[in-house]
Amino acid sequence: MELNQENLARLSSQISCPTYDRKKLKTGIVHVGVGGFHRSHQAYYIHQLLEKHNTLDWGICGVGLREGDRNIAQVLKKQDYLYTLIVQHPSGEVNTEVIGSMNDFILAVDTPNLVIDKMAHADTKIVSLTITEGGYNFNPSNGEFNFENPDIQHELQNPDKPKTIFGYLAAALKKRKEAGLPPFTVLSCDNIQHNGDMAAKMLLAFAQKQDAELATWIEQNVSFPNTMVDRITPVTTSTEMDYLQNTYDLKDEWPVVCEPFIQWVVEDKFANGRPPLEKVGVQFVPDVSPYETMKIRLLNAGHSVLGITGAIHGHATINVCMEDAVFAKFMRQYMDQEVTPVLGTIEGMDLEKYKDSLEERFANPNIKDSVGRICSESSAKLPKFLIPTLQENLASGGSIDFATFILAAWCYYSDKGVNEKNEPLEILDAMKDELHEAASATKEDSLAFLKLTELFDNLIDNKRFTDKYTEYIQKIYKEGGIKSLMEGMC
Repeated sequence: MELNQENLARLSSQISCPTYDRKKLKTGIVHVGVGGFHRSHQAYYIHQLLEKHNTLDWGICGVGLREGDRNIAQVLKKQDYLYTLIVQHPSGEVNTEVIGSMNDFILAVDTPNLVIDKMAHADTKIVSLTITEGGYNFNPSNGEFNFENPDIQHELQNPDKPKTIFGYLAAALKKRKEAGLPPFTVLSCDNIQHNGDMAAKMLLAFAQKQDAELATWIEQNVSFPNTMVDRITPVTTSTEMDYLQNTYDLKDEWPVVCEPFIQWVVEDKFANGRPPLEKVGVQFVPDVSPYETMKIRLLNAGHSVLGITGAIHGHATINVCMEDAVFAKFMRQYMDQEVTPVLGTIEGMDLEKYKDSLEERFANPNIKDSVGRICSESSAKLPKFLIPTLQENLASGGSIDFATFILAAWCYYSDKGVNEKNEPLEILDAMKDELHEAASATKEDSLAFLKLTELFDNLIDNKRFTDKYTEYIQKIYKEGGIKSLMEGMC
C-alpha cells in the first residue's frame, strides 16, 4: 500500500493518521530546507497542533533551493506530502505516525518565481529555515557576510533571479512591501547560536547592497526570533522503509526516524502572528540565549566529541561510542569539567539531569546516528559548538584538556582520511580540501592546522593552548591509539 491521501482511511486502522481536513489547510508557513530534522521537529509540532486544536491556517509549504532537493520534492509530491515518523525509544518501543502538516513543496531551481510568490502571499505569516550553518553565507573568521560568493554576486545584479535564501527573502519581502502587506517572520531553526540574529544580520547585509530602501524596511518591520531546537534525527536508511513494509505493508519512500525527546524554545517576537504552539509544548521565552548556549555547548559539542574520536577509532555510530566506557567517560568529563563551569545557572534547568538525559539519548540503541553524519561539516560546527568553550576556559584559567584534544584529533582525522582499522573515512565538509592541506603539513609544523584562522581565530597566539595542542598532536601522531590516549586522560 503506497502512502498517499487516498490510502489514509485504510491505513488508519494500523497507524495514527491525520484526522484534520488537509484539503482545508492554508499555507501559513513556508519552510526552506526540508530534511529529516524539519520533518521530525517543526512539522511534527505543527501536525500536533492541527490534530489537537484544528488550527488550519498553519499548513507548511516546503521549499528546496538546490538541485539536490529534487528527490525529496518528487517523493513528497507522489505521497501527497505525507510521510511516516518513526519514534525509536531506548526500551525498543516504536511509535509510528503519519504526519500531514505539509501541503505543498516547491523546487526553486525549476520555478523560482513560484517560491517568491508563495513567500509573498498574504496567507504566509512565517518563513522558517533549516539550511545548515553553511547556508548563512558568513565568513567563519569574522562572522561577516561573504559577498564573494558567485551566487550572491549574481543576485545583486539580478534581483528577480535569486539563487540563495537571501535573494528569495529579499525578493519576497520587496513584493510584500510594494503590495502594502505586513512582512512575514523569518524563523531560523538551525543549530547556530543566536540563529535569528544571524539570519537578520546576513539578510540585512545582503539587502543593504541590493536595495538600501528595502533594507531599512526589513530592519524596521521584520522579526527574527532566536530559537533553540532539539531532537536527534539520524539519516533515513532502508531499514526504516523495510520496517514499514514488513510491519504495515506500507510503502513510504522517505520516512523519518527520530528519538522520543523533543524540545523547542522560541523568543516570542513575531511580526505577523504565530501558531499557538505553546498548546503542544513549545516554550516561548523573552530570551533564548541561555538555552541555546546550553544545548549547543553540551549536546552539539558532545556529539562532535564522540563523532571525531569515534570516527578515528572505527566506531560506526554514536550509540556504539556510548557503549564504549572510555568514550562515554571522556565525553561526560568534557561536559562536567569544561562546559558546565562556563554555562552558569540557567533558569528552570537542572544541568546535571540534562547531561544525564544526553547520555541516555546518545546511548539509545535504536537511534543509530552515524559518526559520519555527526562529523559532516565540522568546519561549520566546531567553531560554534566547541571553540567558544575553549576560549572561555583559556580566559578564566579553566580546564582546556578535552577540547584541545578534540581539535588535535580533528587535525589527524582531516589529514589521514582513514580510521585506525585502515577503513576510509567519509569526510563531508565544504572545507575538506583546505582542512586536509593544512592538516597534512602537521609533521613539518605541529601548528599548521591552526593557521586556518577563519576557523581557529587567534588560538595559535595563546601559548597555554598551543603547548597543550602540540603535546596532543605528538601523542596522536607518534603513539597512535586514540582510545588509549583518551583512557589516559580519564
